[in-house]
Amino acid sequence: MALLPRRPRFLDGKMPQELVSADDWKRRIAMLVSAVLIGLAALLFAELGDHAQALFSSVRSEHVWLPLVLTPATFLIVAALTRRFASEAGGSGIPQVMAASRDPMGPAARALMSLRAACAKIVLTVVALCGGASVGREGPTVQLAGSIMVQVHRLFRLRVTPGVIIAGGAAGVAAAFNTPLAGIAFAIEELATAYEQRVAVLVMGAVMIAGLTAQGLAGDYIYFGLLQGSLPLTTVLIAAPLAGLFGGVLGGLFSRLFLMLRGPEGRWSAVLGKRPLLTAALCGVVVGLLVFLTDGDAAGTGYEPTRALLEGEQGDYWFGPAKFLAALATSVSGIPGGIFAPSLAAGAGFGQILTPLFPAEQAGLIVLLGMAGYFTGVVRAPLTAVIILGEATGSSHVILPLFATALIGDWAGSLVCREKLYLALARGFMPKDPAEPARES
Repeated sequence: MALLPRRPRFLDGKMPQELVSADDWKRRIAMLVSAVLIGLAALLFAELGDHAQALFSSVRSEHVWLPLVLTPATFLIVAALTRRFASEAGGSGIPQVMAASRDPMGPAARALMSLRAACAKIVLTVVALCGGASVGREGPTVQLAGSIMVQVHRLFRLRVTPGVIIAGGAAGVAAAFNTPLAGIAFAIEELATAYEQRVAVLVMGAVMIAGLTAQGLAGDYIYFGLLQGSLPLTTVLIAAPLAGLFGGVLGGLFSRLFLMLRGPEGRWSAVLGKRPLLTAALCGVVVGLLVFLTDGDAAGTGYEPTRALLEGEQGDYWFGPAKFLAALATSVSGIPGGIFAPSLAAGAGFGQILTPLFPAEQAGLIVLLGMAGYFTGVVRAPLTAVIILGEATGSSHVILPLFATALIGDWAGSLVCREKLYLALARGFMPKDPAEPARES
């Protein structure tokens, strides 16, 4: 009886290298360790950020005039410390991750993904929140997470690839918002413009482990609270295009103004960049005045006013415009801090402006559509916007209106600002091509 040829499973008595590669095991362990550390770091950062906002709110309630002095002084100090010790920590953090992923082994990436930059990012963002700056912690968490992923891989003597940085950034989004699916979507849509299939497992593994770590310690919470109710088709057919156009145009306007004032090729970037500390101080004056006039609502992430609007409470109609200006001035100052949370808050404020057009019981959902339209107009990532808002409010029942609003918001935003904000800002952190004229960052 003829025997079938055996498949060669062993070579010299050992398993094939592709089945039990030492580097494969090291990469899996590095990913596991990184993801757990990212979840823990994101929770710690969130706690520090919440305490910083509470401290500012408590002090401001006793001395209502304090933002007029404290906020400009904070902007000036944070800007000076950033320039002196960690210029890579300025701004959101997402453009830094995008720039580092283009050349992960280059000197620019090493600086952007260093522990020094990550630690400075966290400390300076917390200080900015103590001073009333309109910043979020999600963008900084992305840079922190990318840095942790890179440093752990270097500790294990593993090559840092674009996928490693992308996975770290995605895990940061998941841990910051407690939204694992949003982390995956953000990796595909924003961090990786040329997304490769082999990166998918690394991204999903890092996102899920970081998300489970954060969720296991903080509990299965919903970022903005559970949103109830539904929208009839007749309302959706009016509200989705209206919120998409209104929010998308305003979101695109934010991006265009930001890039014009401080983008790598912005018209006013060189002028403002020549006197960065004066620019930061003047931006602090603007934010401090807005915080004073809005009784504190323009400060920080805007989480509390946003949650109140989503719950159907009546807010002030100036909240959206005030948050728009406060977030823009804070971003233009160049101090560390993200724009995710302030953009969601501004979107909620603009959504509230539309609520008188619809029945009162639908107010919270109209605000949610306003958030989708504006946020998409700013970041131009409709899938990420929909998943973040769906997971952060438990609103899977309105996923189709959210998608419609986000797609319209993306189109409307592109009419006002053709370039995607984060991609344009990332160029300021990339090494300059010697054949091209140097750009001011």
